Amino acid sequence: MPPQAEAAARADFSRIRYAQVWEDADVLLEALDVRPGHEVLSIASAGDNALALLARSPRRVVALDLNPAQLYCLELRVAAYRRLEHPELLELLGSTPSDRRLELYRKLRPDLPPAARNFWDSRPGELEAGAASVGRFERFLALFRRAVLPLVQSRETVRALLAGGGDDERLRFYDSRWDGWRWRLAFKLFFSRQVIGRLGRDPAFFRYVEGGVSSRLLGRVRHALTRTDPAENPYLQWVLLGRHATALPFALRPENFQAIRRNLDRLEVRLGSLESFLDRAEPESIDRFNLSDVFEYMSAENARAVLAAAARAGRPGARLAYWNMLVPRRRPAALAGRLRPLGELSRRLHERDKAIFYSDFVVEEVAPALEPIAA
Repeated sequence: MPPQAEAAARADFSRIRYAQVWEDADVLLEALDVRPGHEVLSIASAGDNALALLARSPRRVVALDLNPAQLYCLELRVAAYRRLEHPELLELLGSTPSDRRLELYRKLRPDLPPAARNFWDSRPGELEAGAASVGRFERFLALFRRAVLPLVQSRETVRALLAGGGDDERLRFYDSRWDGWRWRLAFKLFFSRQVIGRLGRDPAFFRYVEGGVSSRLLGRVRHALTRTDPAENPYLQWVLLGRHATALPFALRPENFQAIRRNLDRLEVRLGSLESFLDRAEPESIDRFNLSDVFEYMSAENARAVLAAAARAGRPGARLAYWNMLVPRRRPAALAGRLRPLGELSRRLHERDKAIFYSDFVVEEVAPALEPIAA
């Protein structure tokens, strides 16, 4: 099966899968080192990281997704940056409490494209709940937060965790107060392949996963709770609270709001597959690639074809960044002449990555073409 058909044929792309981006924009921006004049290709998802890239004033960011519902999430954010002030944006998305989200939506509604306007007009309940809370994955996490977490951790313990602290203090807290047998058992059951596939991610995304799921995710969650400071981790805060408390993702921080707003006209929203876009792209036309976790649902053969296409479309020195969750994907040996791994940078950024669920963060660089690459 060709790569562009693989995801579309096996996964449901008719609904919001992710109402927010669960990938750390801080490490993404450092990895890509986006500069003025750069042409950037980004997987859209819910739009947060495509917008974060605008803060670096590239010439253009093309935000691409197979799922129109994901693009409607991005277009809602774009209209919000145009029409709302920063505190109102946080209210609309659900980062902060609000009883006027429909009123805020009416302020930005005229700026929405017709399809996005029709989509959100038909979902007033989801808008009232906070637009960043209504994806399939966010609902899965809300079920964990409401039904499972109270059985294993008290509110006092959660508050103490989120207060953060020094490295040694966080590790002692995790080992002595958080990591009991109830926590491990509940996590193992709720974050199993079967439960995540039924309630959180599409089962098709596990096609190439080998081995256990929950034990690998638990190791990464332990990293997030001990090696990063929970008081500075917006992704962890949303999992445990359903909102942001003392930290925000890059695109939602007040100091980045105006830079993103100024550059909204440099954003181009595209519906379609990554593979089709790369097939049509001019050689050596793209400087930076945010590939999210697209290889999670691809065979090794199809992943190689996509990386080869990116190498053709990338200018010499172009950078690619992507995450692995459960399926290990990196530049294969066949592309050694065209893609160079930036291993030390990858390792350093992965260690600091506040994203909770990813097992690896990969940064690679396009080398000058030495010979044609077979698709």
